[in-house]
Amino acid sequence: MNSKKLIGSVCGILAAVCYGTNPLGALNLYQEGMATNSVLFYRFGLAWVIIAAVMAIRRENVKVTRKEFAVVTALGVLFTFSSLTLYESFNMMAAGVASTILFTYPVMTAVIMALFFKERTTWQTVVALVLSVAGVALLYWTGGTAGTLPLWGVVLVLISALTYALYIIVVDRSDIHLSSFKINFYVLFYCAMGMVIYTLVSGQTLMLPPSGRAWFFVGWLAVVPAIMALSLMVYSAKYIGSTATAIIGALEPLTAVAIGIGLFGEPFTMRLVAGIVLILGAVVLTVLKK
Repeated sequence: MNSKKLIGSVCGILAAVCYGTNPLGALNLYQEGMATNSVLFYRFGLAWVIIAAVMAIRRENVKVTRKEFAVVTALGVLFTFSSLTLYESFNMMAAGVASTILFTYPVMTAVIMALFFKERTTWQTVVALVLSVAGVALLYWTGGTAGTLPLWGVVLVLISALTYALYIIVVDRSDIHLSSFKINFYVLFYCAMGMVIYTLVSGQTLMLPPSGRAWFFVGWLAVVPAIMALSLMVYSAKYIGSTATAIIGALEPLTAVAIGIGLFGEPFTMRLVAGIVLILGAVVLTVLKK
């Protein structure tokens, strides 16, 4: 393995692990008494401040064309819905299970591209769809008072996966040429403003992190699963390609499951293992198709 492939592989592993630590920050902040709207507002707000500072240092302007403005607005709305529904689901089910169900998004992306953009449907896509549905069904029957996960929680995660799949498709099909810093400058701003609107509509309030520990985990969410994961993923895709990076991305839900079980006492069952294997198998099939 040459040096670039080694660097790309290491970056891909670190990016996946970083993104998989979302539950570590979210669940600790929930324990501090913060609601989802406050957690996400401070996460996005702090990440936006950091990105803005980096752009100022790089002397990168924030001007965009009308087309680019429309695209980053769509991306901001989609990412806001994806994040909000995922974090709300953490209140209803084990975060590791939620993160695993979320990883159906590559399969959703492939299906949408086949249905609406006339990409050829292969046997891998069909098998992957069956495997992912079976995996979600297995995970659905892993917990809850009646032997199942909360249906609304599963729906929220699937909405999160769908909106993230649409986010990827918009990026892929929009044909805009902006740096990742500029894209995320706008996306994070929209996400923070989205949390303000959600707070007003839902009649909630924004709660300041109540302790130094809470501020630490807000910073963690802003830096590790957001900025660091994004930056590392760019280098991974550059050096080893998007397919290999996507396969390594299977470490994301595995990291979330390990954190949930090891730090928060979430249940570990063979049915959970089987569901994870089916979903990850679907993802590998999807990214390996020619």
